[in-house]
Amino acid sequence: MAIANRFEGRRAIVTGGAAGIGLAVAKRLTDEGGRVSLWDMNAGALASAQDAIGAADVQALDITDAEAVGRAMAGSLATLGGLDVMVCSAGITGPNGPVKDYSAEAWRRVIDVNLTGLFYCNQAAVPAMEQGGYGRIVNVASIAGKEGNPNASAYSASKAGVIGFTKSLGKELAGTGIRVNCVTPAAVRTAIFDQMTQAHIDFMLSKIPVGRFGAIEEVSSLICWLASEEASFSTGAVFDVSGGRATY
Repeated sequence: MAIANRFEGRRAIVTGGAAGIGLAVAKRLTDEGGRVSLWDMNAGALASAQDAIGAADVQALDITDAEAVGRAMAGSLATLGGLDVMVCSAGITGPNGPVKDYSAEAWRRVIDVNLTGLFYCNQAAVPAMEQGGYGRIVNVASIAGKEGNPNASAYSASKAGVIGFTKSLGKELAGTGIRVNCVTPAAVRTAIFDQMTQAHIDFMLSKIPVGRFGAIEEVSSLICWLASEEASFSTGAVFDVSGGRATY
């Protein structure tokens, strides 16, 4: 349920914003009064998303390209006039299979998108937020980053990296008006399931005590709280939305 005017006057960037969790977050931000720039690799989906939610700006880019991220940030800042919120939800699963069979190319790609690309986006956001003396960065990790899913070594490692990076940056910026947190969802049925084997999907469901996958809206509501002014005393923290799967 939208909260009226919670993001009135706030400017946000959402990566992976053309679909899934990213699009749901962007829609809620705009519904609650914010202006949003969507970043995604899929130019066609971006156009549809912009029409659907009335995004102020869209940027088609590969976040593993640091120069492309810099250009996208400059473009979004020019449109939005500043930056208050950065939500990093872009990610891929990579193939499902044992480490002994995992290709180096696939490993590098997953790490590049899920961790290095997220680093580039966070790095670009910080100076923009420092100028305004305020900011909320929310990074989307995964329960796999805490527990490690078998046959998903690169994904699990990349999301563990997101958790460690978030803790580090949150402490770095704790003396400022910028807060940095991450969420660790259990499996949520989005288009990312198309990248997984059915056996892996079944495994993930078997680990969730409530017996179902999460809903996109359940994750986006938590992200939007962390992106709001209300989340003022939490930074460098990890917030679970895992249907009881998380044990710490």
